[in-house]
Amino acid sequence: MKVIELARYLQITADTVRFYTRIGILKPLRNRSNGYREYNQSDIARMRFALNARQLGFSVDDIQQLLTTADKKASPCPVARRLIVQRLEETEQRFSEMSQLRQRMKQAVEQWQQKPDKAPTGSTICHLIEDFSRQLNQQSMPNQE
Repeated sequence: MKVIELARYLQITADTVRFYTRIGILKPLRNRSNGYREYNQSDIARMRFALNARQLGFSVDDIQQLLTTADKKASPCPVARRLIVQRLEETEQRFSEMSQLRQRMKQAVEQWQQKPDKAPTGSTICHLIEDFSRQLNQQSMPNQE
């Protein structure tokens, strides 16, 4: 099976197949007569595994680690359990940061509706952003009384 055939079979792009080949997750054999890479059932299984793992938030490095463990005939399940906990913690952190960003954006939208447009000056570029940032900085500083 050639690159394009594997891509069509798995409903992904040929570039995706080439990427996973380049980083060593797929290990196609070379056809001696024409030099083309030929993918087999093992490559199909590895590509499916990689796609499924990506949907769960595993990184490419994680996938390589899991496959390396499996290639050694050891169970990658303990590694998968450890990694999914790490990825969940990272996702929770990003979610929290995005939630805070969303709240700041909502505040800005609300405040900026009542503010006039102003031309830049020597010390300001867009007063909306600069005033809002100044306000946020003042809110985050502890009271010094």
